[in-house]
This record gives sequence, structure tokens and C-alpha cells, in this order.
Amino acid sequence: TGGAIALGHPIGASGVIYFGEMVHYLKNANKKYGVQLMCGGYGVGIATIVEAL
Repeated sequence: TGGAIALGHPIGASGVIYFGEMVHYLKNANKKYGVQLMCGGYGVGIATIVEAL
């Protein structure tokens, strides 16, 4: 779906949008695990691993 620029770069909301898309994909693709990578600004980054229960 593109990155933050494609979403209009909504500061403070992009993480929730990405997380929602990932949960939706995991459910539709019948997958158990997902990884979300995001920048936090100023060279900071974070990775989140999600397990669908």
C-alpha cells in the first residue's frame, strides 16, 4: 500500500494504520506471524513482531 508518504504521512497515526493493515492481512492470508518495521525519526527505528491468536 506504500509508505508514509503514500498515506499522507499522518504523524502519530501511521503506526496504527500499518498495524491495522498487518492484522487485516494476517487474518485474510491465514498467517500466524507478522513483522512491522517503522522509523521513529532522527535515525530511530523499531520492529514489532505480532502473533495472531
